[in-house]
Amino acid sequence: MVLENFASSLRDTIRKISGSSIIDRETIKEVVKDIQRILLKADVNVKLALKLSKDLEARATGEKPPAGMAPQDFIVKLIYEELLSLLGKGSTLTLKPQTIMLVGLYGQGKTTSAGKLAKFFMRKGMSVGLIAADVHRPAAYDQLYQISKAVNCAFYGEKNSKDPVKICRSGLKELKDIQVKIVDTSGRDSLDEELLKEISHVRDAVNPDEVLYVLDAGVGQQAGPQASRINENVRITGVIITKMDGTGKGGGALSAVSEAKVPIYFIGTGEHLDDMEIFDPKKFLSRLLGLGDLESLLEIAREAEIKEEDAEESMAKLMSGKFNLMDMYEVWEKFSRPGIMRKIFDSLPVARMGGMAKMDGNVVETAEQKLKLYSTILDSMTRQEMTDPDIINTKRIERIARGSGTTEEQVRSLLKEYRAMKKNFKNLQGDRNFKKMLRSQLRSGDFSLENIAK
Repeated sequence: MVLENFASSLRDTIRKISGSSIIDRETIKEVVKDIQRILLKADVNVKLALKLSKDLEARATGEKPPAGMAPQDFIVKLIYEELLSLLGKGSTLTLKPQTIMLVGLYGQGKTTSAGKLAKFFMRKGMSVGLIAADVHRPAAYDQLYQISKAVNCAFYGEKNSKDPVKICRSGLKELKDIQVKIVDTSGRDSLDEELLKEISHVRDAVNPDEVLYVLDAGVGQQAGPQASRINENVRITGVIITKMDGTGKGGGALSAVSEAKVPIYFIGTGEHLDDMEIFDPKKFLSRLLGLGDLESLLEIAREAEIKEEDAEESMAKLMSGKFNLMDMYEVWEKFSRPGIMRKIFDSLPVARMGGMAKMDGNVVETAEQKLKLYSTILDSMTRQEMTDPDIINTKRIERIARGSGTTEEQVRSLLKEYRAMKKNFKNLQGDRNFKKMLRSQLRSGDFSLENIAK
């Protein structure tokens, strides 16, 4: 996964800060050096990395924490805000009739992104047409045509034409009754004057509402200069970063946005036409830092068709650290749909949860697979055992295993995981800032991510 090492290193730094007994100038300098090193390893532009680290050090040494905020949490807040400035403000395409032009080099994912955009607008109830204006890559016409068939949208192209301006003008006329027209333009192996001249002519002919620069997440330090140069010629309005599911460092692509001073609209998360999501900088950064995405908890509840009050009650029990097997059983019943458990763990602030921060996708997947098994085991327990698990001894384990058709080892595994989960959540009990934030958000229903770093 792109930025996996970046995220892991950031979380290590956050844990180091949280575990510091005091925050002095030496600690701040050490943290700033860590952040600078992490940014450079992620291929963030050197000038941007140095500027961000200098700004962070200046703020950390010159600003005082607000009343009631621990110095450790204040430093985390500053890191969050400075990194957020690197990503820029979030934005998304408006749902209105418009023409969108895609630009970028070969292999960046323009044609596939055209199909993903088409599907995005069609899900919103709008009609879409794709225009094949890449006249240089031999397979470009056929690929876009097949994509149009896959998403069931309109298509225009002239297979043997080598004039992209003529194709675009004819395509706009042919698709005049279509609400959203997406133009797939030519690329090159590298930026050259010929490409810049061609896309400039296409832009003048199309007069698009949006010009989206499509950029592979794996592009390194060249991402920024490329974005700036294309922006000078065709005035980019937004960016699509593709292949975020790959193994590239990703920092170059993200820092390119800062140089071009345009927002990221979407990120591609896979090869399928459904694998694209709207880019939310705050949500994206909060996940990277391990601060969690509490905004998603209510969305998870809605997805599982759980009433908000029930979701809040369940979360309150978990956060109290006093829940028993009966409470766990109720929570598991509510969040037993496939994928829900994974989303819950992704939404919690793992950086503050000790061992839970080490939970990867495989562990969560295993937990989902065990859910039915554990529910069967719990069904074989008495009410007293579920409300007071401490009374479960060897003889009771033997009886529970026989009654549920499982092994004694599986029963012990359930009890072990229950105790570990209880301990992890109990660790949050003493975190006053987290509890205060969670309580206020549960009360108000406002899960704005701006509150995560406060």
